[in-house]
Amino acid sequence: LANKESLVIAGSLLTSLAKKNKAKIIPVDSEHSAIFQCVEDRNSEIKKIFLTASGGSLRDIPIEKLSQVTPEEALNHPNWKMGKRITIDSSTMMNKVFEIIEAHWLFETQVTDIEILIHEQSIIHSMVELCDGSILAQMGIPDMGQPIHFALHYPKRTSSSFEGFDMSAFKELSLKEPSVKRYPSLEFAADVIKRGGNAGAVLNAADEIAVAAFLEGKISFERIYQICKMALENCSNKKAHSIEEL
Repeated sequence: LANKESLVIAGSLLTSLAKKNKAKIIPVDSEHSAIFQCVEDRNSEIKKIFLTASGGSLRDIPIEKLSQVTPEEALNHPNWKMGKRITIDSSTMMNKVFEIIEAHWLFETQVTDIEILIHEQSIIHSMVELCDGSILAQMGIPDMGQPIHFALHYPKRTSSSFEGFDMSAFKELSLKEPSVKRYPSLEFAADVIKRGGNAGAVLNAADEIAVAAFLEGKISFERIYQICKMALENCSNKKAHSIEEL
Protein backbone atom coordinates (compact mmCIF):
# COMPACT_ATOMS: atom_id res chain seq x y z
CA LEU A 1 0.00 0.00 0.00
CA ALA A 2 1.89 3.05 -1.27
CA ASN A 3 -0.57 5.77 -0.25
CA LYS A 4 -2.86 6.41 2.71
CA GLU A 5 -5.63 8.01 0.62
CA SER A 6 -6.77 4.58 -0.64
CA LEU A 7 -7.87 3.53 2.86
CA VAL A 8 -9.05 7.02 3.85
CA ILE A 9 -11.44 7.05 0.90
CA ALA A 10 -12.37 3.37 0.63
CA GLY A 11 -11.18 1.59 3.77
CA SER A 12 -14.24 -0.60 4.16
CA LEU A 13 -14.29 -1.68 0.53
CA LEU A 14 -10.57 -2.39 0.26
CA THR A 15 -10.23 -4.33 3.53
CA SER A 16 -13.31 -6.40 2.67
CA LEU A 17 -11.85 -7.14 -0.75
CA ALA A 18 -8.51 -8.15 0.80
CA LYS A 19 -10.21 -10.53 3.26
CA LYS A 20 -12.33 -12.03 0.48
CA ASN A 21 -9.22 -12.79 -1.57
CA LYS A 22 -7.02 -13.67 1.44
CA ALA A 23 -4.63 -10.90 0.41
CA LYS A 24 -2.24 -9.30 2.87
CA ILE A 25 -1.95 -5.49 2.72
CA ILE A 26 1.64 -4.47 3.44
CA PRO A 27 1.86 -0.74 4.28
CA VAL A 28 4.70 1.47 3.06
CA ASP A 29 3.76 4.52 5.18
CA SER A 30 6.60 4.62 7.75
CA GLU A 31 4.27 4.74 10.77
CA HIS A 32 2.12 1.84 9.61
CA SER A 33 5.13 -0.14 8.45
CA ALA A 34 6.46 0.27 11.99
CA ILE A 35 3.24 -1.08 13.54
CA PHE A 36 3.08 -3.89 10.98
CA GLN A 37 6.67 -4.88 11.78
CA CYS A 38 5.81 -4.98 15.49
CA VAL A 39 2.62 -7.06 15.26
CA GLU A 40 2.35 -8.54 11.74
CA ASP A 41 -0.77 -10.76 11.87
CA ARG A 42 -1.45 -10.37 15.60
CA ASN A 43 -3.96 -7.51 15.45
CA SER A 44 -6.03 -9.11 18.21
CA GLU A 45 -3.14 -8.55 20.65
CA ILE A 46 -3.11 -4.77 20.12
CA LYS A 47 -4.27 -2.70 23.07
CA LYS A 48 -3.18 0.72 21.78
CA ILE A 49 -1.37 2.22 18.80
CA PHE A 50 0.89 5.27 19.11
CA LEU A 51 1.53 7.04 15.80
CA THR A 52 4.44 9.46 16.00
CA ALA A 53 4.47 12.87 14.33
CA SER A 54 7.25 15.38 13.80
CA GLY A 55 4.87 18.27 14.42
CA GLY A 56 5.65 19.79 11.04
CA SER A 57 7.53 22.90 10.03
CA LEU A 58 5.39 25.23 12.16
CA ARG A 59 5.52 23.33 15.45
CA ASP A 60 7.48 26.10 17.24
CA ILE A 61 5.68 29.13 15.80
CA PRO A 62 3.34 30.89 18.28
CA ILE A 63 -0.28 29.88 17.61
CA GLU A 64 -1.37 33.51 17.25
CA LYS A 65 1.04 33.91 14.30
CA LEU A 66 -0.18 30.91 12.28
CA SER A 67 -2.61 33.09 10.30
CA GLN A 68 0.38 35.00 8.88
CA VAL A 69 2.41 31.95 7.82
CA THR A 70 3.61 31.88 4.19
CA PRO A 71 3.67 28.77 1.96
CA GLU A 72 7.49 28.94 1.96
CA GLU A 73 7.58 28.73 5.77
CA ALA A 74 5.09 25.86 5.86
CA LEU A 75 7.05 23.90 3.23
CA ASN A 76 10.31 24.01 5.21
CA HIS A 77 10.00 20.64 6.97
CA PRO A 78 12.72 19.99 9.59
CA ASN A 79 13.09 16.22 9.12
CA TRP A 80 11.64 14.95 5.84
CA LYS A 81 11.83 15.91 2.17
CA MET A 82 8.35 15.28 0.83
CA GLY A 83 5.87 16.56 -1.76
CA LYS A 84 4.21 19.92 -1.19
CA ARG A 85 0.77 18.70 -0.13
CA ILE A 86 1.99 16.14 2.40
CA THR A 87 4.42 18.71 3.84
CA ILE A 88 1.56 21.16 4.44
CA ASP A 89 -0.55 18.28 5.81
CA SER A 90 2.27 17.61 8.26
CA SER A 91 2.00 21.19 9.52
CA THR A 92 -1.79 21.05 9.91
CA MET A 93 -1.56 17.46 11.24
CA MET A 94 -4.09 16.44 8.58
CA ASN A 95 -1.50 13.85 7.58
CA LYS A 96 -1.98 12.23 11.00
CA VAL A 97 -5.76 12.39 10.65
CA PHE A 98 -5.44 10.29 7.51
CA GLU A 99 -2.96 7.98 9.24
CA ILE A 100 -5.37 7.37 12.14
CA ILE A 101 -8.04 6.36 9.62
CA GLU A 102 -5.52 4.19 7.77
CA ALA A 103 -4.46 2.47 11.01
CA HIS A 104 -8.11 1.90 11.96
CA TRP A 105 -8.65 -0.13 8.81
CA LEU A 106 -5.24 -1.83 8.59
CA PHE A 107 -5.09 -3.06 12.17
CA GLU A 108 -8.82 -3.30 13.01
CA THR A 109 -8.31 -0.87 15.89
CA GLN A 110 -10.84 1.60 17.27
CA VAL A 111 -10.00 5.29 16.78
CA THR A 112 -10.16 5.75 20.56
CA ASP A 113 -7.25 3.30 20.85
CA ILE A 114 -5.01 5.20 18.42
CA GLU A 115 -2.99 8.08 19.86
CA ILE A 116 -0.76 10.71 18.23
CA LEU A 117 2.53 11.65 19.90
CA ILE A 118 4.85 14.48 18.86
CA HIS A 119 8.31 13.03 18.33
CA GLU A 120 10.52 15.76 16.90
CA GLN A 121 13.46 13.49 16.04
CA SER A 122 11.47 11.14 13.74
CA ILE A 123 13.53 8.16 14.96
CA ILE A 124 10.68 6.22 16.60
CA HIS A 125 8.45 5.55 13.61
CA SER A 126 5.59 4.33 15.80
CA MET A 127 4.81 2.15 18.83
CA VAL A 128 2.21 -0.39 19.83
CA GLU A 129 1.09 -1.41 23.31
CA LEU A 130 0.09 -5.07 23.47
CA CYS A 131 -2.58 -6.67 25.64
CA ASP A 132 0.04 -7.86 28.17
CA GLY A 133 1.37 -4.33 28.71
CA SER A 134 4.48 -4.71 26.56
CA ILE A 135 5.29 -1.76 24.32
CA LEU A 136 7.07 -2.40 21.03
CA ALA A 137 8.59 0.33 18.85
CA GLN A 138 10.26 0.30 15.45
CA MET A 139 13.10 2.80 15.07
CA GLY A 140 15.41 4.04 12.35
CA ILE A 141 16.75 7.16 10.70
CA PRO A 142 14.17 9.31 8.81
CA ASP A 143 14.45 7.61 5.41
CA MET A 144 11.46 6.29 3.47
CA GLY A 145 13.77 3.86 1.73
CA GLN A 146 13.66 1.58 4.78
CA PRO A 147 9.89 0.88 4.89
CA ILE A 148 9.90 0.58 1.08
CA HIS A 149 12.75 -1.95 1.27
CA PHE A 150 10.92 -3.89 3.98
CA ALA A 151 7.67 -4.01 1.98
CA LEU A 152 9.32 -5.10 -1.27
CA HIS A 153 11.25 -7.94 0.37
CA TYR A 154 8.61 -9.06 2.90
CA PRO A 155 8.39 -11.62 4.47
CA LYS A 156 12.20 -11.87 4.35
CA ARG A 157 14.67 -9.44 5.90
CA THR A 158 17.36 -8.71 3.32
CA SER A 159 20.59 -6.74 3.50
CA SER A 160 20.60 -3.04 2.62
CA SER A 161 22.96 -0.07 2.69
CA PHE A 162 20.68 1.97 4.99
CA GLU A 163 22.27 3.39 8.11
CA GLY A 164 21.47 1.59 11.37
CA PHE A 165 22.15 2.81 14.89
CA ASP A 166 23.87 6.20 15.10
CA MET A 167 24.53 7.55 18.59
CA SER A 168 24.33 11.16 17.40
CA ALA A 169 20.80 10.60 16.06
CA PHE A 170 19.54 8.40 18.90
CA LYS A 171 20.99 10.23 21.92
CA GLU A 172 17.82 12.22 22.60
CA LEU A 173 14.33 10.86 21.94
CA SER A 174 11.37 12.94 23.16
CA LEU A 175 7.63 12.30 23.15
CA LYS A 176 4.76 14.65 24.01
CA GLU A 177 1.04 14.98 23.36
CA PRO A 178 -0.03 17.37 20.58
CA SER A 179 -2.01 20.52 21.34
CA VAL A 180 -5.52 20.36 19.86
CA LYS A 181 -5.50 24.15 19.87
CA ARG A 182 -2.48 24.13 17.55
CA TYR A 183 -3.72 21.14 15.55
CA PRO A 184 -7.56 21.31 15.56
CA SER A 185 -7.70 19.00 12.53
CA LEU A 186 -7.05 16.01 14.81
CA GLU A 187 -10.76 15.95 15.66
CA PHE A 188 -11.60 14.92 12.08
CA ALA A 189 -10.45 11.28 12.32
CA ALA A 190 -13.14 10.11 14.75
CA ASP A 191 -15.76 12.12 12.84
CA VAL A 192 -14.88 10.45 9.52
CA ILE A 193 -15.06 6.94 11.02
CA LYS A 194 -18.35 7.74 12.77
CA ARG A 195 -19.93 9.18 9.62
CA GLY A 196 -18.68 6.43 7.30
CA GLY A 197 -19.86 6.40 3.70
CA ASN A 198 -18.15 9.05 1.58
CA ALA A 199 -16.88 11.16 4.52
CA GLY A 200 -13.25 10.12 3.98
CA ALA A 201 -13.44 10.97 0.28
CA VAL A 202 -14.98 14.37 1.07
CA LEU A 203 -12.35 15.26 3.68
CA ASN A 204 -9.51 14.12 1.44
CA ALA A 205 -10.81 16.18 -1.50
CA ALA A 206 -11.47 19.26 0.65
CA ASP A 207 -7.95 19.11 2.07
CA GLU A 208 -6.39 18.71 -1.37
CA ILE A 209 -8.27 21.75 -2.70
CA ALA A 210 -7.66 23.88 0.41
CA VAL A 211 -3.93 23.12 0.47
CA ALA A 212 -3.65 24.01 -3.22
CA ALA A 213 -5.42 27.32 -2.53
CA PHE A 214 -3.02 28.08 0.33
CA LEU A 215 0.02 27.30 -1.81
CA GLU A 216 -1.33 29.65 -4.48
CA GLY A 217 -1.72 32.43 -1.91
CA LYS A 218 -5.53 32.49 -2.16
CA ILE A 219 -6.28 31.63 1.48
CA SER A 220 -4.52 31.83 4.86
CA PHE A 221 -3.01 28.79 6.59
CA GLU A 222 -5.81 28.64 9.17
CA ARG A 223 -8.48 28.56 6.44
CA ILE A 224 -7.34 25.05 5.46
CA TYR A 225 -8.85 23.68 8.67
CA GLN A 226 -12.00 25.82 8.35
CA ILE A 227 -12.67 24.68 4.79
CA CYS A 228 -12.16 21.00 5.67
CA LYS A 229 -14.45 21.32 8.69
CA MET A 230 -17.18 22.95 6.59
CA ALA A 231 -16.91 20.27 3.90
CA LEU A 232 -17.11 17.43 6.41
CA GLU A 233 -20.08 18.96 8.23
CA ASN A 234 -21.95 19.29 4.94
CA CYS A 235 -21.10 15.95 3.34
CA SER A 236 -23.97 13.64 2.49
CA ASN A 237 -22.56 10.56 4.31
CA LYS A 238 -23.76 8.64 1.28
CA LYS A 239 -22.90 4.96 1.51
CA ALA A 240 -20.57 3.93 -1.30
CA HIS A 241 -20.96 0.47 -2.80
CA SER A 242 -17.99 0.65 -5.22
CA ILE A 243 -14.64 2.30 -5.85
CA GLU A 244 -16.20 3.93 -8.93
CA GLU A 245 -18.87 5.64 -6.80
CA LEU A 246 -16.24 7.10 -4.49
